[in-house]
Amino acid sequence: MSTRTFRIMVRGVFDGLTPDQRAELLAHAPEHDVLHAAFTPEGHLAYDLTARAAFTFRFLDSGEAEEDILDATERAEQAAQTWLTERGYGYKNLRSQAEDLSQAPLGKRQRRAAATS
Repeated sequence: MSTRTFRIMVRGVFDGLTPDQRAELLAHAPEHDVLHAAFTPEGHLAYDLTARAAFTFRFLDSGEAEEDILDATERAEQAAQTWLTERGYGYKNLRSQAEDLSQAPLGKRQRRAAATS
């Protein structure tokens, strides 16, 4: 059986941040810049507090079967909640979106490469 790769995004909104928490997040903002966002196994957090209080965690996971995406999504949501809770950051409206890359449509270059092989 082949391994499937899943990309999971967990989105939410910071809620009830204290001035100190906000200052801490702003101090670490360069490492969480949206322009550097990547899907990683440990999860990458991206936000721009100067624009809005929303955040996105990007996770990379894998599984053997199509239904493994549900477990991967649950793990991603739990990891995001744990990260936020351990730091005392309030949040709300947590939701996730997952994609099985084995079912993603091919891009233009991939279609061209498949046609020539």
